[in-house]
Amino acid sequence: MMRVLRGHVAILPLIAVAACTGGDKSATVDSTTGSDPQVTSNAATGSASVSGAQIAVPHAGPPGEWQMPAGDYASSRYSELATITPQNVPNLKVAWAFSTGVLRGHEGQPLVVNNTMYVVTPYPNVSYAIDLAQTGQPLKWKFRPVNSQQAIGKACCDVVNRGATYADGKIFYNLLDGHTIAVDAATGNQVWRTKMGDLSRGETITMAPIVVKGKVIVGSSGGEMGVRGWIAALDEATGKEVWRAYNIGPDKDVKVGPKFKTFYAHDRGKDLGATSWPGETWKTGGGAVWGWLSYDPALNLIYHGTSNPGPWNENQRTGDNKWTAAILARDADTGEMVWALQVTPHDMWDYDAVNENILVDLPIKGQTRKVLVHFDRNGFGYTIDRATGEILLAEPFVPMNWSTGIDMTTGRPKVVETKKTAQDKNVKDICPSLEGGKNHQPAAFSPQTGLFYVPTNNLCMDFQARAVTYIAGTPFIGGNAPEKGGPGGYRGEFMAWDATTGKKIWGIKEPYPVWGGALATAGGVVFYGTLDGWFKAADARTGKVLWQFKVGSGVVGNPVTYTGPDGKQYVAIYAGIGGDMGMLIAGDVAANLPYDVRERGTTLPDIARWTSWGGELFVFSL
Repeated sequence: MMRVLRGHVAILPLIAVAACTGGDKSATVDSTTGSDPQVTSNAATGSASVSGAQIAVPHAGPPGEWQMPAGDYASSRYSELATITPQNVPNLKVAWAFSTGVLRGHEGQPLVVNNTMYVVTPYPNVSYAIDLAQTGQPLKWKFRPVNSQQAIGKACCDVVNRGATYADGKIFYNLLDGHTIAVDAATGNQVWRTKMGDLSRGETITMAPIVVKGKVIVGSSGGEMGVRGWIAALDEATGKEVWRAYNIGPDKDVKVGPKFKTFYAHDRGKDLGATSWPGETWKTGGGAVWGWLSYDPALNLIYHGTSNPGPWNENQRTGDNKWTAAILARDADTGEMVWALQVTPHDMWDYDAVNENILVDLPIKGQTRKVLVHFDRNGFGYTIDRATGEILLAEPFVPMNWSTGIDMTTGRPKVVETKKTAQDKNVKDICPSLEGGKNHQPAAFSPQTGLFYVPTNNLCMDFQARAVTYIAGTPFIGGNAPEKGGPGGYRGEFMAWDATTGKKIWGIKEPYPVWGGALATAGGVVFYGTLDGWFKAADARTGKVLWQFKVGSGVVGNPVTYTGPDGKQYVAIYAGIGGDMGMLIAGDVAANLPYDVRERGTTLPDIARWTSWGGELFVFSL
């Protein structure tokens, strides 16, 4: 995705104001009305459950810890902890809080291992170890890595970091300037540091790594800078690169070989990562991996998405532009591609496919299928066979008009001709906008209900492509795309989705895009945060909002839950508006960002009435 930041942003003091309320407010209010956003959660539309659904991979470590970004390799963001229930969740209170000392977008989540909480901030990517076993939660250590300030001007869509992962006594995370580091979890000493990206070309790293079979898996950012996207594996002990696979280019670079058995015929052929581009335009074609990673140990497959092709101007890159805007499955040992599904061939709307791939076993048409569920930027919710890449089901989960559906024979979307973009043509009212039906904000899955809990956007855009010239390390976009609210008078919705039928079960409409992630728990409660600074708990079966708390800044991060040394269940969330939604288009919350592709302050004109920058961790308990 994205828009590019230039220059430095003034650092403003954080003034945090908190308030707590319980119960469900049922009136639906559009964000342009000026009404208080706290009264916008609308009534649930129904309740249902899917029996026999299971998470494909168990939770990492003890149930009371949170060792990986999503809690497990399946990207479920589900916890077996059940002390907090619909009956007692209205009694949640702040247990303690911690200032990160950093402004900008807090898009990640903390980790909890051995009664220690690990926090990683946006740039400059400071990490903290917080002692949960002592009153007052003192620091065990603080580590501030060497991190080039030049990265601030290269990074698209704010200087975010989507979190760390833990394995074998070490904390692994990425730096904005293109390095991956390992830090000793006990001491805070740096174990190793490896340069992975070329900052001079616009390569930065914002994604959260995972560790698979002793290898740290990392992907690149920079799709709007004309980078050539890649994913790589580093030796966990030494930081030495084990393998690297590009997502565009010849087969040998993309690691397409004998193992590649893609499901759809049009995805078969030699060097498609190059021949589906005109000339050598693939060398600056994007396809970055700035989103989430999943892993199936039984199949030994890593799943990841790829970003938009570059530039946005589709006239400069005719063809399918493989393997951008795609979901890829790779052998964890070698990086070899096993299957690929390009969900938006020849993407001309900035519909990155980097969103999470949730690995579950679901009953479909009387048979339990091993599937991957993916809520794409393009607005379709996909249920896919995770061994083969076959689409089993694909239905819109948000209002859309660029496509009339998916051709189940080819797996390709049926594109509406009047919504195709072209150079120097202003195409009006494309839904969803370039922010997608869902962006990076991760969904969660509960095996109790068999439902997926999805934070979504409801935005549309006008799109005008223009010619652009590639200059290394500078924006390579070629388009303008002012946004507006989608149909229905709301700009976001938190919903429950049945991936066996492709239907929404219930939804909570919000005045702004729901830009924070979801958490599902065995207690029957789901949690999410809002751009206007509310952290909410809802009944997993009915969608009734049971509790909400006004944190100090808009929520763009992801909640986690853990067991404290006292045996109590805690829930933690970052407050700190930023990222693409909170940074670039939030009215006077935004700074001077001359490379924004939208009209300043038009998408969310009043968000600054409800929130300001600030970085803080909030922890709640009964």
